[in-house]
Amino acid sequence: MEFVYVVKRADLFDERCPHGFLPRSTHGDEIGRYLERARSRGFFLERRHAETDPSFQQIIPYVVILRGSEVLLLRRSKKGGDARLHDKLSIGLGGHINPPDARDGDLLAACARRELDEEVGFDEVVTARPVGIINDDSNPVGAVHFGVVHAARVAKGVARVRRGELTEASFVPLAELKTLAADPGVDMETWSRLIAEGIERVVEAV
Repeated sequence: MEFVYVVKRADLFDERCPHGFLPRSTHGDEIGRYLERARSRGFFLERRHAETDPSFQQIIPYVVILRGSEVLLLRRSKKGGDARLHDKLSIGLGGHINPPDARDGDLLAACARRELDEEVGFDEVVTARPVGIINDDSNPVGAVHFGVVHAARVAKGVARVRRGELTEASFVPLAELKTLAADPGVDMETWSRLIAEGIERVVEAV
């Protein structure tokens, strides 16, 4: 039985729900409010209930890794916990916040660090910082998740891919990422497509 960190939708959003990727550089005050609510108004709920009830928003730290003018592009494996994401391309390393993450003070940062350690290995210290939020109610996955987008820079690259959630990971130029994201024939996570549209804002933030 897995418990995940959630916030009631009514406690997270005002009358208007955001859509898409909102970068901190242009929506600073709004992002600050969402981060404060995510940290202070949440609690743990059994995942099987949270996945089917859109009155709860599961808070997901979603980390984009940059190297120079390249971004880390990933492919989800069929071993991942959510079948709806199997085989999809992604630029986000992330997942649900679990109870042990709450022991480290800032549970968003703790979860981001854990997900980096679990999914990809680096031969350098990687520090992720929040650069925006993402929300998309247009599909069943997005309707029950709220993303806190983090970004980090690395100088070298990926040392190893832990073959659990991922099958491959490689750096691609920003222009190539935007081309892939704009192609409806490419099977890419919706969140990744939305962030790719504003990837320049992510680059500027780190």
